[in-house]
Amino acid sequence: MSAKVGAGPDARSASAFAGPAGAHDATVRKNMQQLIQLRWIAVLGQIATIAVVDSGFDIALPLNYMLAVVAGLVVFNAASLLRLRLRPKVSNSELFIALLVDVGALTVQLYLSGGATNPFVFLYLLQVSLGAVLLKGWAIWSVVAITAGCFTGLALMGRPLVLPPDHDLGLHSFYIQGMLICFALNAVLLVIFITRIGGNLRARDARLADLRQRAAEEEHIVRMGLLASGAAHELGTPLSTLAVILGDWQHMPPFTIDAELRQEIDEMQTQVQRCKSIVSGILLSAGEARGEAPQQTTVLHFIEDLIGEWRVTRPTGSFEYRNEFGDDLPIISDSALKQTICNVLDNALEASPRWIRLGIGRSGDTLLLTVEDNGPGFAPDMLERLGTPYQSSKGRPGGGLGLFLVINVARTLGGSVTAANRPEGGAAVTLALPLAAIMLNGQEGLENESDGDE
Repeated sequence: MSAKVGAGPDARSASAFAGPAGAHDATVRKNMQQLIQLRWIAVLGQIATIAVVDSGFDIALPLNYMLAVVAGLVVFNAASLLRLRLRPKVSNSELFIALLVDVGALTVQLYLSGGATNPFVFLYLLQVSLGAVLLKGWAIWSVVAITAGCFTGLALMGRPLVLPPDHDLGLHSFYIQGMLICFALNAVLLVIFITRIGGNLRARDARLADLRQRAAEEEHIVRMGLLASGAAHELGTPLSTLAVILGDWQHMPPFTIDAELRQEIDEMQTQVQRCKSIVSGILLSAGEARGEAPQQTTVLHFIEDLIGEWRVTRPTGSFEYRNEFGDDLPIISDSALKQTICNVLDNALEASPRWIRLGIGRSGDTLLLTVEDNGPGFAPDMLERLGTPYQSSKGRPGGGLGLFLVINVARTLGGSVTAANRPEGGAAVTLALPLAAIMLNGQEGLENESDGDE
């Protein structure tokens, strides 16, 4: 069982299209595509119906005019496809106009083939139903009024079909057969396309819900960041005072004579330095670096330095490092990314003090970092809610924020986090990060490297 949270490598390029307006635009575009598909079906259906009625029922029809209407629909549909490729954004007015073209074509065909006496007149209901699903209020009622006006016009000005008065024959009646075909067309097309359109709308609602959840999480992170920054400021002074006091103690006779006390003083100094490093990292992430600027490094040096710093301050039984990255690449040292990886390692250490493995690899233009342990693993409900704050198996107040922050940092960089239980026991957490987000020259660096390989 595994769970994945975050965005793909192209999340940054897609972010402009992923907002509430973008989600709406994507849905309207898909709905326009559904109308185009329906129009192709209408073209084929009209050609088939004209052929069957003209040759099978021996009913005289003005074929030249009716086929001209079909040709007009084909041209309009081709133009709609071209317009959709050139400019993806579709407005409500354009959907309204597209439906009016369909209504107009149906009206002309009905006028040429019996007017209101043509059983296919009930296809107007299909247009009204689609308008009710796709359009805004004013446009929906406009479609209702226009189709009602067209029906009325056909009743007043249409030329009735010359059909035998055989309604009492049931299914043997030409008119009843036409009504049955019209009903079947209406039912099938409504089920197919309204189901698809409903799916588009549900997908849009799901994207909007995800965006609202992400906004709430980001607001939560901002609040925690403000608290952490304030706490870091407050902790800076007492930590400096402790460092000075411990430095003085090192030179006092009671501590220089007793080797055990001197060792404890050294350990205390190490932990104080670690606390100061954490405080500096918090301030650096908050944009308050104490004279420290981002440094140029490489992927492998960054990981190796991180491992060295992490192992100095954490008691680990067995630590394995597996390097499958390949050729090294220049990147910018990112304190947030460093803290993210350390958080994953800390969680693994707490679950599995005796063995941890960090693996680094590469898949195309994506950096893969995998941390494995042989602890108890993730509970199924935790995997299902991966990335939700305060979801922790440690049973202490405020737990579960580490992985929450890891996922949001990865998401900010355009990456993703995958968590799973290992078959042999324990857990594995994989960070997938686009190299373009951390490389020295961004995407250009990747392109240059690819050119060099060629």
